[in-house]
Amino acid sequence: MTAPVLLIPTTPHADNIAIINIDNPPVNALSHAVRQGVVDAIAQAEQNENINAIVIYCQGKTFIAGADIKEFGKTPKEPHLPDVLQRINQCNKPIIAALFGNVLGGGFELALACHYRIAVKGTKLGLPEVNLGLIPGAGGTQLLPRIAGVELALTMITSGKPQKVEQLDGYGIIDQLISADNTKKDHLLNETITFAKALLEQKQTSKIITQQPMALNSEEKQAAKVLCQQFRDKLAKKSRGQQAPQSAVNSIENAFTLPLNEATVKEREYFLACRGSAQSRAMRHAFFAEKTAAKLMISGETKPTPAEIKSVAVIGAGTMGGGIAMCFANAGISVTLLEMNQSNLAKGINAIANRYQQAQTRGIISKEKVNQCMALITGTCDYQDLAQVDLVVEAAFETMAVKQQIFSQLDKVCKPEAILASNTSYLDIDEIAKATTRPEKVVGMHFFSPANIMKLLEVVATKYTDSQTLTTAMTLGKKMGKISVAVKVCYGFVGNRMYACYGREANMLLLEGATPQQVDKAMVQWGMAMGPLAVNDMSGIDIGYKARQANTDRPDDPCFFAAADTLVEAGRLGQKTHAGFYQYDEQTNKRSPDDAAVNLIRANAAKLGIKQRSDISDEEIQQRLIFALINEGAYILEQGIATRASDIDAIWLNGYGFPRYLGGPMCYADEIGLEKVVATIKEFQQKLGSNYWQVAPLLENLVAENKNLTR
Repeated sequence: MTAPVLLIPTTPHADNIAIINIDNPPVNALSHAVRQGVVDAIAQAEQNENINAIVIYCQGKTFIAGADIKEFGKTPKEPHLPDVLQRINQCNKPIIAALFGNVLGGGFELALACHYRIAVKGTKLGLPEVNLGLIPGAGGTQLLPRIAGVELALTMITSGKPQKVEQLDGYGIIDQLISADNTKKDHLLNETITFAKALLEQKQTSKIITQQPMALNSEEKQAAKVLCQQFRDKLAKKSRGQQAPQSAVNSIENAFTLPLNEATVKEREYFLACRGSAQSRAMRHAFFAEKTAAKLMISGETKPTPAEIKSVAVIGAGTMGGGIAMCFANAGISVTLLEMNQSNLAKGINAIANRYQQAQTRGIISKEKVNQCMALITGTCDYQDLAQVDLVVEAAFETMAVKQQIFSQLDKVCKPEAILASNTSYLDIDEIAKATTRPEKVVGMHFFSPANIMKLLEVVATKYTDSQTLTTAMTLGKKMGKISVAVKVCYGFVGNRMYACYGREANMLLLEGATPQQVDKAMVQWGMAMGPLAVNDMSGIDIGYKARQANTDRPDDPCFFAAADTLVEAGRLGQKTHAGFYQYDEQTNKRSPDDAAVNLIRANAAKLGIKQRSDISDEEIQQRLIFALINEGAYILEQGIATRASDIDAIWLNGYGFPRYLGGPMCYADEIGLEKVVATIKEFQQKLGSNYWQVAPLLENLVAENKNLTR
């Protein structure tokens, strides 16, 4: 095996300039071998009197794109990255980084430690560590503010969002920006060598970062402190409960208050504290869960090749169907949108155009991209126009008879190899598949609303779905930028089946005496972005009501979602009627508590013989809702509806607003301890009965074997 780092002392066209050549595919990650190789190469270059300047260059499609994920969770080996960066910065010969592709995390820190930086236009720079519950730990919080200023450092590090080099012009990060020349493989290298030659001719030396704090006068220092506090306040709301963003601000503040060596030590302390935290463990779990979800576990040696999808159709031009059509158009796939009449079709296409216009106004998408996407969307009211599409997604009403009729019609008009997919949220796709002569080509593609924004896609395999169809749907999800998770058929699949348990407990607590605002407040304090009842109002209480009415397998329990059903039957459907669990201002849509809703629920509780109690604590609310999720997730794993516990977490992180810093319900269960989960569920069983509180055997088995769900 070739060493991932080689020192090329000279080149035929560049005497006295050495190249540290990094070749560690696929993304030149900073593995131990790369770190050691860079240190060794610098030492060799320093000892060689014929070398006057050094270029750090990478093979492949990108500069260093971050740490080596294979080393996550392992004991780090020396040299650690901070040592490498210090070695680079203190080198007595100028070091120039040649940047292209994605320069992220430790890769960007390494580039900042270099004395000069050349970049190709389009290169992305970023410090995304906060997305893993970390802060830059090798000098990023110190080098970036010293080079580019405090405000940019705060913005880039606390958001974790990469930026193109063109957006960073004028900040001193890039010494020379060059146009890409795809016709010449070594165009960037040649330009960097030319830059190095010019440095030597001008007798420029290494730009070593001083050990002193940032050079700010008293007024500038005070302004920087105010800016740091503003970021702390903003992050307290935006990144509520998260440790890493606040630690990042503290570390950046040290850049202008402490000497570099002291501030660097503090940065490392912050980094190690974050790395050892439950939050970082959870966020790293989330990272790997999303990567793993894309990997299908298909038996057999030969993995099927996904079918090529060049054109699709979407049945239904309503909110959901329109959003799905946008997903395909955004991915460059032509879409035929089918409606039953021209009026609904025109309304649907107009709504799509309005959504694109809103995105353009907010700067999310360019006018050119909008025009490209709209050009890919056509409408029809004739099923015959779908004869040659490669895939159809049905997004009609959640009624089995309607969906079976649609699939029967599609089966007749679509070419034999076309895939037929349903966006159903709850219904039995096995039964839908039976309406066709190609059940093996039927699959669920459950998008989440709004489909053009939400990242989650549940890909539902029926008992008939063949491996190529499943692989194609998963591949298509990836092309659309979705987190695609393969699941099997049951009522509500994974996400909605679990959400029903979550919502059930919220409803039961209302019958027992809790108020909607008490339940929602407790869950927001726990970490959810919104409480379950506010979410219910926003989506429409009647949606769940209709789904429950259509479900013949629902529990024979008059208390089951009785609170929500009472409100629906009273005409309180949520925000759309300005009244649900809360009341809503007709002008501003502002939410406020509503005694009328509480009284309706309590009157129904009295009819059901449920005694109100005043001792419902926030902890009880939180445990009943979250432990209901965990327990149902365990049943889902037992039944093979989900393949991996991490798949369940990926679903809840991307479809239901579960806090990323808690990793998902299964990860959270492991973190707090399955023994506690099991013991608490048994307490609920004693207190509340066994209707809904029976410990999943999987949980008890794992406790007995001293094992976890996700580790």
